[in-house]
Amino acid sequence: MTPRLLAAALATLMIAAPVSALAAKAPKVALKSLADLPTPPYPYDEKADAEADVAAALKRAKKAHKLTLIDFGGNWCADCRIFAGVIEQPDVKPWVDKHYEVVTVNVGRYDRNMQIPARYGVDKLKGVPSFLVVDGNGKLVNPGAFFALTDARNMTPQSIVDWLAQWPK
Repeated sequence: MTPRLLAAALATLMIAAPVSALAAKAPKVALKSLADLPTPPYPYDEKADAEADVAAALKRAKKAHKLTLIDFGGNWCADCRIFAGVIEQPDVKPWVDKHYEVVTVNVGRYDRNMQIPARYGVDKLKGVPSFLVVDGNGKLVNPGAFFALTDARNMTPQSIVDWLAQWPK
């Protein structure tokens, strides 16, 4: 390895170390490719009371000392359904349930329930799925990382789960 490549690798490790040092270890995902994912679910209830669902999830998370993962999307969105399918995998679901209260919020075609992300300073969704990770005190813990999975169909199942592992301690 050349000195320049070594320096670049070390710089990358130094930047990544604080996040990985604090994060929960992600489970190893058996599913190697999204092509092997069973038919993904339709996770967004278009008739749900999103305000009540989010409030209930925040309350459960606080009581259980977990984070709340607020998942904004729509059943029309392939990336949203892929994410939902990955977190339902038998080797992933127990880990997600241990660290998160997951609540889905249907945003229609960006014309429903938009007051919820706005409450956390996100006035416009740049795509879905979009995620807010909120701690037990109602504080946003993933500022600037809302839209990382809007292209989930081009990720690996492991990289999706690794993204989720950034915030739980």
